[in-house]
Amino acid sequence: MPNEIDWVIEFYLRDDGSSPVREFLESLGDKTQARFLVSIEQLRARNIQAREPLVKHIEGKLWELRRTSDGNIYRLFYFFFTGRRIVFVHGFQKKTGKTPKHEIDIAKARMKDYLARRDPD
Repeated sequence: MPNEIDWVIEFYLRDDGSSPVREFLESLGDKTQARFLVSIEQLRARNIQAREPLVKHIEGKLWELRRTSDGNIYRLFYFFFTGRRIVFVHGFQKKTGKTPKHEIDIAKARMKDYLARRDPD
């Protein structure tokens, strides 16, 4: 039974109930999925205390969980939300040195949508 002070992992949901982050994770090989599960649990346990190389601040409230597997680089974007929640909003395979602006824009749009649905004012 989770302790009331434990942090909770949440995945962004589209209006239709689907989760782009879960879909991304499910598209990965079993070994990479397992590695991500370990990294997600490390983040949940460390939460706001997590530092590089596990996580990196992107901008504003947006952070990335960093993972390599079989020579590939993967990222999951997330932010912290009220109630000790870590909300994952986007995942992608990184193929360039700098994180593409397009990937950041997707994460920011989903974060904005998530927040708007929680506080419509």
